[in-house]
Amino acid sequence: MYGIGEVSRRLGLTVSTLRYYDREGLLRVRRDPSGIRRFDESDLDALRVVEYLKRTGMPLRDIRTFMEWCREGDATLALRRDMFYGKRDAVEAQLRELERARDLIRFKCWYYETAARDGTEARVRSLRPEDMPEDVRRAYESSHGCGCPGFPGRK
Repeated sequence: MYGIGEVSRRLGLTVSTLRYYDREGLLRVRRDPSGIRRFDESDLDALRVVEYLKRTGMPLRDIRTFMEWCREGDATLALRRDMFYGKRDAVEAQLRELERARDLIRFKCWYYETAARDGTEARVRSLRPEDMPEDVRRAYESSHGCGCPGFPGRK
């Protein structure tokens, strides 16, 4: 069994975060006879899951629901599965948006590097996509719908 300070050090979470998670029902932390929180390995595993789910952008209320379903056992397997299918779809959509953002940045790096080398944006702005290096053209085509100034053909 671990005290809250040890768990804080092991997982890199603040003591106040651990107390908050306990108050919010994300965990079912046991207390010793004097009321001190005690954590075991399964609590540490649960905290790792909570932290990963938070990184996906899952709201705490949904994490709490998931943790409750876990405690309820096999009767909630389909609910947990469906929750993760939904989260998977949302994360995949986020990844697609991040890929578009990365492509925009890749294109902009090339664009401004080329314009700085030329000393002006005039030539770069007049380029057609087929006149760009292939990797830059692909990035441009992936991200050109953003409506940003500085894209060829835009003011």
